[in-house]
Amino acid sequence: MTDAGMDVLDTGSGIPLFHQIAVLIRDQILSGRLAVGERVPTEAELCAGYGVSRITAKRALDELAREGLVVRARGRGTQVAPRPAAVPFVSTVEGWLENISRIAETTEVRVLEFGYMPATPGIAALLALEPGAEVQRSVRVRSFEGRPLSWLETWVPGEIGRRYSEAELGREPLLRLLERSGQRVASARQTITAAIASPSVARALEVPAGSALLDVRRTVAAEDGRPVEHIAILYRPDLYQFEMSLARVTDRDGGRWEAEAPPAAPAPRREA
Repeated sequence: MTDAGMDVLDTGSGIPLFHQIAVLIRDQILSGRLAVGERVPTEAELCAGYGVSRITAKRALDELAREGLVVRARGRGTQVAPRPAAVPFVSTVEGWLENISRIAETTEVRVLEFGYMPATPGIAALLALEPGAEVQRSVRVRSFEGRPLSWLETWVPGEIGRRYSEAELGREPLLRLLERSGQRVASARQTITAAIASPSVARALEVPAGSALLDVRRTVAAEDGRPVEHIAILYRPDLYQFEMSLARVTDRDGGRWEAEAPPAAPAPRREA
């Protein structure tokens, strides 16, 4: 990376300069513009390129090292660290309702919060409840091979949420518990966007505060159309991604892209 190729830092944003530098280098690593084994700019080069102090440059590289993205060695400088050849979890945009079977078999879950509370106006609207109606709220973290994968916050109508316990939620996927309680899940509405990690989420997912995350919101309905769950999931994008297959369709109005039907099973993990 040359000085000319370095981005300009925003000194008025309130975001620490070392974190801005770390974000810029992280993006180059995750996008493949900096390959495994390639040298990362030295502290001196960062100082010259960004006009920052040696301490700021060191903190940026130390942050990347803590994340496992770079390796720092005396006499060899800082290099991009080896990474898994593929993201361990790949899902269609339809989400496969959390790839329920595979998720249950290959991840561990830790329940951070579990309780009952009055529904806020926003949650009440999503679950077709009266404001203030009882809902069961939980917060969980799913991990894969010891690494936190996702932060899940769920709301369920109280009458349904009281049919399973906190211990059961720690052992079974929520969809299975809903179906066991007599709710036949039939449909879901989902949105996918981006979010940044708040301090509490960052600690749970073991990423720096302000890191980019995939933000998935899903409202699940039973056969009668009644909402039975709303879930907000924050995924680490280095461990989870969505993909879509498109087909080119040509008709009298011209050409367009259409999404192909998802495969009959979730995509398997790609091995290196």
